[in-house]
Amino acid sequence: MIVLKMKEEIDIMRRAGKVVARTLDVVSESIAPGMTTAELDKIIEGSIRAQGAVPAFKGYQGFPAAACISINEEVVHGIPGDRVIKEGDIVSVDIGSILDEYYGDSARTFAVGKISEQKVQLMDSTLRALKAGIDKARKDNRLGEISAAVQQVAESDGYAVVRQLVGHGIGRQMHEEPQVPNFGSATEGPLLKAGMVIAIEPMINAGTYEVKTMPDGWTVVTVDGQPSAHFEHTVAITDDVPNILSLA
Repeated sequence: MIVLKMKEEIDIMRRAGKVVARTLDVVSESIAPGMTTAELDKIIEGSIRAQGAVPAFKGYQGFPAAACISINEEVVHGIPGDRVIKEGDIVSVDIGSILDEYYGDSARTFAVGKISEQKVQLMDSTLRALKAGIDKARKDNRLGEISAAVQQVAESDGYAVVRQLVGHGIGRQMHEEPQVPNFGSATEGPLLKAGMVIAIEPMINAGTYEVKTMPDGWTVVTVDGQPSAHFEHTVAITDDVPNILSLA
């Protein structure tokens, strides 16, 4: 069921989104070669709690950490641990917060030191795909217009859109209806209505779109070992322009 939010609810979600955005800013300042993903996760949890919020991912369906931290070929849901972050890596960090019973959700991919031109272009394409999708998040558009816009940017740049994982509605639950695919026809999906809040999150691969889940039951990787990038914003549909809730 698609839930429409009142202005007061969206205001709370904006505060929850700011917690996530500020924490991702902390990640940008902190991430460095030689640190482990567990060390980065500890910094993330500390930032979320210092702002009076709760890490939404910790304990969610059994996930053991505050953030999903995914390196290079890892698409999403990487479990923080003893893996060392290295010069030349790209690291996707997905964070959620709970504040006054509402959720915030956002993700960024970070370059660690000097990265390859392939990775630079992949990150740029994924971010532009997100921006194109957000631009279509307007009242009376079809949801599929978001999906088609993301796909058009990524595939025009020669990249592949992950199909097994999608964006989602968000509010009092982390995952609500509707699902928000990053591919498909602009004529498909429900009409967007003011008060809908969705998480738009392109996951774009340098190689094939095919992915697999590792034996830990969480970490999703590209099947060909090529790098993947991930950017996400929580966006409210309004009577006017899209309202990005996950900005600092």
